[in-house]
Amino acid sequence: MYSEWRSLQLIIQSDRGHMSVLHSYPSNVGKDVANAVVRPLGQGLNSSSATSNESILKTDKEVKWTMEVLCYGLTLPLDGETVKLCVDVYTDWIMALVARRDSIPQPVIKEPNLYVQTILKHLQNLFVPRPDYAHNQISLCMRVLVAVQKLARESVNMSRETWEVLLLFLLQINDILLAAPTVPGGLAENLADKLIGVLFEVWFLACMRCFPTPPYWKTAREMLANWRHHPAVVEQWSKVICALTSRLLRFTYGPSFPPFKVPDEDAILIPTEMDNDCIAQTWFRVLHMLSNPVDLSNPAIISTTPKFQEQLLSVSGMAQEMVQHPCLKQLPQIFFRAMRGVSCLVDAFLGIARTNIIRERLPPYGISRPRSDSAPPTPVNRLNMPQASSTMNTTPPHSRRMRSVTVTKATVKTSSGSTAHPPKVTHQTSTTSPLSSPNQTSSEPRPLPAPTRPKVNSVLNLFGQWVFDAGLVHCRLHNGMNRDGSMTGITTPAGLDVRRKPSQISTENMVANPLFDANEFPDNYEAGRAEACGTLCRIFCSKKTGEEILPVYLSRFYMVLIQGLQINDYICRPVLASIILNSPALFCSDLKGIDVLVPYFISALETILPDRELSKFKAYVNPTELRRASIHILLSMLPLPHHFGTVKAEVLLEGKFSNEDSSLHDKPVTFLSLKLRLVNVLIGALQTETDPNNTQMILGAMLNIVQDSALLEAIGSQTELSVGDSTHISFKSHSRNSSGISMTSTGSSEATTPDSERPAQALLRDYALHTDTASGLLIRSIHLVTQRLNSQWRQDMSISLAALELLSGLAKVKVSVDSTDRKRAVSSVCSYIVHQCSRPAPFHSRDLHSMIVAAFQCLCVWLTEHPDMLNEKDCLIEVLEIVELGISGSKSKTSDQEVRHKGDKEPNPASMRVKDAAEATLTCIMQLLGAFPSPSGPASPCSLLNEETLIKYSRLTSTSKNHFRYFVLDNSIILAMLEQPLGNDQNPCPSVTALIRGMSGRHAWTMQLHHQPRGSRASQKAFVPEPHPPPKDDVGIKYNVKHRPFPEEVDKIPFVKADLSIPDLHEIVTDQLEVQHEKLKKLMAKQILYENALEKISEERLSKTLFPDPVTECIPPPPAQEFQTARLLLSHFGFLSLEALKEPGNSCRPPNLIALDSTLAGFFDDIGYLDLLPTRPFETVFIFYMKSGQKTSQEILKNVESSSNVQSHFLEFLLSLGWPVEVGKHPGWTGHVSTSWLINACSGSEGKEQEEVVVPDDTGGGIFNGEKKALYYADALTEIAFVVPSFMESSTDSSESGLTSQETETQMDLLPSLLKQTPLTLELFPNHSENLSNSQRLSPTQKSKRLPLGRTVPPLGPETKVIVVWVERFDDIENFPLNDLLPEINTGVETTTNSSTSLRTTTSDKDVPVIFIHPLKTGLFRIKVQGVTGKFSMVIPLVDGMVVSRRALGFLVRQTIINICRRKRLESDSYNPPHVKRKQKIVDIVHKYRNKLLEPEFYTSLFQEVGPKSLNP
Repeated sequence: MYSEWRSLQLIIQSDRGHMSVLHSYPSNVGKDVANAVVRPLGQGLNSSSATSNESILKTDKEVKWTMEVLCYGLTLPLDGETVKLCVDVYTDWIMALVARRDSIPQPVIKEPNLYVQTILKHLQNLFVPRPDYAHNQISLCMRVLVAVQKLARESVNMSRETWEVLLLFLLQINDILLAAPTVPGGLAENLADKLIGVLFEVWFLACMRCFPTPPYWKTAREMLANWRHHPAVVEQWSKVICALTSRLLRFTYGPSFPPFKVPDEDAILIPTEMDNDCIAQTWFRVLHMLSNPVDLSNPAIISTTPKFQEQLLSVSGMAQEMVQHPCLKQLPQIFFRAMRGVSCLVDAFLGIARTNIIRERLPPYGISRPRSDSAPPTPVNRLNMPQASSTMNTTPPHSRRMRSVTVTKATVKTSSGSTAHPPKVTHQTSTTSPLSSPNQTSSEPRPLPAPTRPKVNSVLNLFGQWVFDAGLVHCRLHNGMNRDGSMTGITTPAGLDVRRKPSQISTENMVANPLFDANEFPDNYEAGRAEACGTLCRIFCSKKTGEEILPVYLSRFYMVLIQGLQINDYICRPVLASIILNSPALFCSDLKGIDVLVPYFISALETILPDRELSKFKAYVNPTELRRASIHILLSMLPLPHHFGTVKAEVLLEGKFSNEDSSLHDKPVTFLSLKLRLVNVLIGALQTETDPNNTQMILGAMLNIVQDSALLEAIGSQTELSVGDSTHISFKSHSRNSSGISMTSTGSSEATTPDSERPAQALLRDYALHTDTASGLLIRSIHLVTQRLNSQWRQDMSISLAALELLSGLAKVKVSVDSTDRKRAVSSVCSYIVHQCSRPAPFHSRDLHSMIVAAFQCLCVWLTEHPDMLNEKDCLIEVLEIVELGISGSKSKTSDQEVRHKGDKEPNPASMRVKDAAEATLTCIMQLLGAFPSPSGPASPCSLLNEETLIKYSRLTSTSKNHFRYFVLDNSIILAMLEQPLGNDQNPCPSVTALIRGMSGRHAWTMQLHHQPRGSRASQKAFVPEPHPPPKDDVGIKYNVKHRPFPEEVDKIPFVKADLSIPDLHEIVTDQLEVQHEKLKKLMAKQILYENALEKISEERLSKTLFPDPVTECIPPPPAQEFQTARLLLSHFGFLSLEALKEPGNSCRPPNLIALDSTLAGFFDDIGYLDLLPTRPFETVFIFYMKSGQKTSQEILKNVESSSNVQSHFLEFLLSLGWPVEVGKHPGWTGHVSTSWLINACSGSEGKEQEEVVVPDDTGGGIFNGEKKALYYADALTEIAFVVPSFMESSTDSSESGLTSQETETQMDLLPSLLKQTPLTLELFPNHSENLSNSQRLSPTQKSKRLPLGRTVPPLGPETKVIVVWVERFDDIENFPLNDLLPEINTGVETTTNSSTSLRTTTSDKDVPVIFIHPLKTGLFRIKVQGVTGKFSMVIPLVDGMVVSRRALGFLVRQTIINICRRKRLESDSYNPPHVKRKQKIVDIVHKYRNKLLEPEFYTSLFQEVGPKSLNP
């Protein structure tokens, strides 16, 4: 930088201004003169009277003569007061430039600049070290430094010449004391901090008042390079450069850039008056004032300074070189401090350093992290390699000439082992956590780099050479083409191969004998190297989307990582830990070629994650933080094997420097072959992890890999490896050796240690046969999670919830597994519930009950996804016992012998929430298993029929709802019974249509009373008796006998007087009687003739009549046509007994059967209210698309208007979340209460709609804004509406707000007017969508949409809304206008304020969970989750920093949304499950509309008709 300028060092050395005339005389002469002259001057200064305080020196000549004496006096020994008095006089006189004093001679007052320049040169003598009285000299030197400090701060008359002399004075005294090797306890060690501090402060004051010329900057840089073996020099440099950087960033990047905060005592070093241009010029010069800080890692450079060499030559018989000087043992710590300072500067420029950590008193070593409260650092150890000096070259690598040794796959190879594990140093351990400060929670998110940060190339142009060289300190890099055994660095500033001096150990000996001298190769320079590696990782992880990085920087960075990740013969744990800690986002940043490092990172993770204790890392880092960072990296690598498949990753730096010539070393690795290793690292991590947050991340990753494997196998694109091949590949060509690791290396000191047989190897052998397929991986996951759920995890709520969520997700993976494995999952959840319920009472809390509720929900998921499991008796019994336990608090069967009947038990559930969850499980078992989706489709598990629809199809002319009889069964089921048969029912059978409204929904049943089998009814007439056989008249003999009235014997009986008392007719007949008698005879004759004729006709007719005669035949009566079917049905079910109508004694419960009075006002409104209560939890997801650089809500909303504005993967993602539905016809949740659960607007062809996914060609997803269409997903337990809000013009809003109240009423009406009659069916009723007006298809995203006034809307809250944002550029996440978009996520639930349980009308942006999806160039997707707060903060499967594939994206996002909403409901105090809300409403209806009749009155009412009797003809 100053190559064309001359250094002032020679001028300083040749300057004799500090010499006195008395130096020419014998020493005793000068001493006597000084003692005699100085004493009166000193006494005058110390006198209290004003007259005696006046200076005795009046003329210029007197002053100059006296100053010659004072100059000599400053060189005298410190045994007397002479030197002190000289200091008193001079420190008083130099104040002439500050303020006039009587003690200052007049000549000095008149020409202060001239005299002060001379005084400063004289004062140099004070700083020459004396052998004795060091304490006195320290105090005198401190007084002079304080006086000089005050002079620079307060003087306003100093000339440029005086400033320059002052700067040279400070440089000279620093050089006198600091250039020589440090003597313990010496003057330099005590004064170093003050010396360098005053130098920098005065230098900055000079920069503000008269900017130093280039020769001064060059001189300062050259001289400072000689003082770097003092810790205070680097410490002070770090302070001032950080303070300058803080000021620089303020005006360079503006107020929006994150401030770089430094301690106040450091900030005041920079004058507040210094302008921005001066700050910028000073900052760059001070940054390079220390020269290359990497030189501090090389004692050979530090010990070649002139003062070191001078001491080497002056000490006779010195056997060792200066490189072994004791003071150089501090170089590792100094090197680390310098790299920590550089690291802070990098963090400041990236915008991730919130506070300056330089002021902290650090433990000996440390690894920095980009945290808001960067904590103390961590230690290190490793090899030594001398580096060439680079004091003049700070240009970036791409702009300077490269030497002939280039870093390529063909020419550069990595060592396969040359060093033993170096001995530990005693001062490495830190009592405090080296990585996280005490006030920092373990789950604190990493601060993101500032959006306006500089590009990676710009940062590397400034700091790249230093951090790249520091990252390779003491690494053995080989020239593969010309292996001359030399140790080379990559692109060293001098551009030459660097070789050790002949006196040092040769590389041949190093290779042959790895146990070389630890002093020759210091083991603790790794602290600085680790700091540099971590800084590099943070720089490259801060790459912006679409940003280009120079290939030379990428290649050097990958070389640093490869060296740092080596775990073959020697693991450099601090460097490895630093790389891992600072690389969580490395594989998410779209770095070109980064995937070639996957094998190396896998090998590193195999060392860290399966190690439970990480005992060898504890001295350097917080093991929990290290594991968390490792898991983050693992999450970002999991999809790579499936994504890249058989693509081969070139293996860098392999084989040629290994003694083995096996071809396996150079065999490329296919990504698919790495899957087994990744899976086993994941399993090993889960088995050894103890931290809750880390465990949850692993659980989320397990569902990711299982689902991805299942989907990949489902589409048939995976090339399955045989078990033998996969094992062979994993162990040989793709395991340890694929990343530069030799499992059988012979030169390792750790080859026989327990660490050499890592747990990952055992895991690989044990599970290789089980995790190569999706089903095997699923089974392994179930076994591992269920085993731990009932052992280690059951006490921890966060892990338990995550494990249950994982099991729920695994239940939905479409992979065929054996029933025993499914039963294992169900059985483990049951065991978990039993354990939690059986815990002692003091342990029962809301959190414990939340865990039990979550377990019941998980149980429901497994049962609904695999309903055939309950076909097995043992599984059914176990599940029902758990339900009984949840409802009643105990099991009926506690042992093989003891059985307690349910009626004998006192209900004592763990809590009402647990009871509600158990009841929901029972409802799921009894009503949903095997019955979902229902005939009405997945949008509605209930019937889509209600009173109005049913009565419309009956034979009644009146459409009044009063034709229904309403009863309540068991105080929980409302029975609406229609006694008229439906119009298409031709059978004269008793039939009844019932609407059953219970806790699980509304169901319609049509029932008929039959006494014959179904088959016989089709072929026979009803009630036809068996026919009689025809008669046979020709049977037997027919006799023609005239029958007498009396027998013949009667005539033989003689008469008696009584017999003769009645005369004969002729005796009494007179003429008159004779006439009448004749008439009577004639009449009788006619009658006989007539009767004979009739008999003859009758006989003729009878002879012609067939048998039997239908007139005389006895036939059964015809069947009844009119029935009181409601009474019959209730009677048949036993509800009409006297016991059923009586209220239980000593109980507030109503009878088992209650009649409701439907004629009371408000009855049907409350029934409609009940119908509006959903039967499943409903969620709403709002999806936004954010293009690069967008910041406003309008820009974001307009993106989805056209497909040209969005990426094609976005549309694919939308359709993977759910299926399109038409809002006006959809009977489920649509995203807004005004258009949801429309009973009578459903189309009968919804199944066809699901199959025909019709998306307009020119839509970016805005068609699903909820106005006409929405995306919908439902399973048996939940329903989700996905809405893509789009921009709506103000004209649309005004037209919507102008809707009449009648139209709004029509749209929200649960029971709309009669629709057009169509052919009748008992299936889904037909499509009436053409009858819907536009007012019935309003958009839920329009702000003017509101509920109709006066309509009762049930409290549907608390509601959880989730936002999903597709971001093209990851950095735009910081600019996402969430507050501006909150009005767009209106669902109408916010306005349901008629209940105390409803949500507040405003939603805070902190309450809305947001899932950001960023597409990477590889075709994978990076996930960021924010806003999920509370006790249940981390929700799986998607966690922050995860990378997922296209296949699994939709499933994982949907599953995460379901889990987020379930967690929110668990956390909410006001949430009641749907069945509980419905039960409460039913109880309310019973209370309001109960028909309190006496038993006789009730029975009488059953025989009375309801409604008009008019029927259709």
